[in-house]
Amino acid sequence: MTDFHENNENEMTAVQQETLQEEAVQAAPVRQESENKAELDSAENLMKEKDIKTVSRKQTAMKVLVQIGLYVFLGIMALIVLFPFYWMLISSVKTLDEYNAVVPTLWPQQFKWENYAAAFTGDLDLGTLLLNTILVGVVSTLLSLIITVLSAYAFARLEFRGKNALFAALLATMMIPGELFTITNYVTVAEFGWLSNWAGIFTTLVVPFLVSVFYIYLLRQNFMQIPNELYLAAKVDGTSDLKYLWRVMVPLAAPTLVSITILKMMGAWNSYIWPRLVAKGTIDLVTVGLRGAAFTDLATGLTDFPAQMAAVLLVTLPLLLVFLFFRKYIMRGVSRSGIKG
Repeated sequence: MTDFHENNENEMTAVQQETLQEEAVQAAPVRQESENKAELDSAENLMKEKDIKTVSRKQTAMKVLVQIGLYVFLGIMALIVLFPFYWMLISSVKTLDEYNAVVPTLWPQQFKWENYAAAFTGDLDLGTLLLNTILVGVVSTLLSLIITVLSAYAFARLEFRGKNALFAALLATMMIPGELFTITNYVTVAEFGWLSNWAGIFTTLVVPFLVSVFYIYLLRQNFMQIPNELYLAAKVDGTSDLKYLWRVMVPLAAPTLVSITILKMMGAWNSYIWPRLVAKGTIDLVTVGLRGAAFTDLATGLTDFPAQMAAVLLVTLPLLLVFLFFRKYIMRGVSRSGIKG
């Protein structure tokens, strides 16, 4: 009986071993296949990592090339913009013979600082031109600010019939070139008799350009951003419109008002066509004087361009300094105006 159990156990062990061997033989291809798949997956991951690194390097290289190209382009544009100023600067200290040389020089061979003194002591009288320009610019800027503030406040806060239609009509006039009004304005001021004396010519230089639709639109958009609840609360307290405008609206719109002041003053400083037409040598501005015959020798017909360049540089310098020191106020005022309303 014992031998029978031992034989059965041996047979079962042999069957189990055969079964295990068969399972091992069957599992071997599966194991091999899984190992091969793992190797393939590993190889694919490595290839993907290499591809990602390659793409990343290409993208980095492209970004660097784009940045280099951008800076090169900006550098070239900056040179193109700055070269006229550089040429004006070096020409203002050259002699007339060097300026008229066939081959131009990019650096003065001999500095002639007397050109700057000639701008004030010669026939140009630059000091009087600057004084006239500053007087006309300051008066026209102050009066224009008053008109602009009152008009913008009316379109932004007051309610009256036809307000939107009137504002739309004003905006439509911005599409008409200002040169079209030159002849009609001249005929009008001539009929008023403003071209016969100093006071009339001064009025002629100031009055036709007091109203600027663009400045009214700019300030009106800024006023529209101020909450209307402040206006209603002020009216409940019995505050007049002028007091509310002066105490609330004007301080809040100060950046835009600074921008308008600077732009208006620069426009008066650079105006040429209208002063040339109506001044007639009575109240000449710098733009008219610099284009006159003050630098031309009547005997030889030669123009002293270095002295003229020196005078132009002296006239350009104030505008350049204003722009450099107040450009952030100009940008802040324009950006605060927004598009609301």
